[in-house]
Amino acid sequence: MRLFVALDLPWDIKTTLAGFAINLPGARWVPPRNMHVTLRFIGETRRLEAEEIDHALAAIRARGFRLVLAGAGWFEKGGRATSLWVGVERNEALLHVQAKIETALRRVGLAAERRRYTPHVTLARMDLPVGPRFVEFVQSRNLYRSSPIEIEQITLFSSHLGPDHPDYTAEVEYKLMVPVDRPV
Repeated sequence: MRLFVALDLPWDIKTTLAGFAINLPGARWVPPRNMHVTLRFIGETRRLEAEEIDHALAAIRARGFRLVLAGAGWFEKGGRATSLWVGVERNEALLHVQAKIETALRRVGLAAERRRYTPHVTLARMDLPVGPRFVEFVQSRNLYRSSPIEIEQITLFSSHLGPDHPDYTAEVEYKLMVPVDRPV
């Protein structure tokens, strides 16, 4: 199984983000059903490992929180854009949950994540030279700001490669505790 832990997003946010797609030759736009905020990519796992991961994630205790998507950008490698994304406003509660997930997964034997955590929603994947179209895309969407999104759970997803896009399946949802400032 190919696994990752993420925050699923409300459908209205996903459809808004899908509307950002522009005619950019070589870009593979992410279907709205696949949009999420990754907390930790796990990768290929065997059944026993998946069970250990499930137990570790189920033991995490953290409060729910609100997050806001804001701004846009791209990741690049060697002067070539690899993805376009919408960012997440700095959020200590999100970073706290992500750190708890990282710790739990390391306890069951997964190697530490090497890259610095940069929360975002991938809009498109590509392998294209960075050019004016990317700058134009980012500038035209950099003022984007979603309404606050209530985060009440984290989800363990499996990923199955398909002909055009991977197919993501929510395997297990882990409820977060209700914050003190919200009624039960």
